[in-house]
Amino acid sequence: MSTLCSADILDAARGWIGTPYQHQASLKGSGCDCLGLVRGVWRELMGEEPAAVPPYTPDWAEQDGADLLLEAARIYLREVPLSTMRAGDVVLFRLTPTRPAKHCAFLSSKTRIIHAYWGRAVCETSLVPWWRRRIAAVFRFPGLD
Repeated sequence: MSTLCSADILDAARGWIGTPYQHQASLKGSGCDCLGLVRGVWRELMGEEPAAVPPYTPDWAEQDGADLLLEAARIYLREVPLSTMRAGDVVLFRLTPTRPAKHCAFLSSKTRIIHAYWGRAVCETSLVPWWRRRIAAVFRFPGLD
């Protein structure tokens, strides 16, 4: 496989647009949630997932307060400073400032994200101030040039 680039990630992520939201799913065209989207793009570009994702409820982040999504991202992805975020990066969001990161998306430009969220199919939307204020961390796929 050649070197992975941001365009590869964006092409793969955009291929999921229109996939219906389905909690815990990760199947292009059939259903996914925000994590399922990242997992699906990983499989398309990187191969097998590095670890199985245990079952989780919609309110998993409120249950014990552990920052599981952020911890997992730090294991499998490469964290980068917010000031260097660019298209193709995975962005994690805290929906509430004092709660764990609970949502993720692909940055598609400085002002847009590709993501799946409750009640919506995968879509590309504006990174409006509401989302921007909630960024918890930014990551790149390993091997991204």
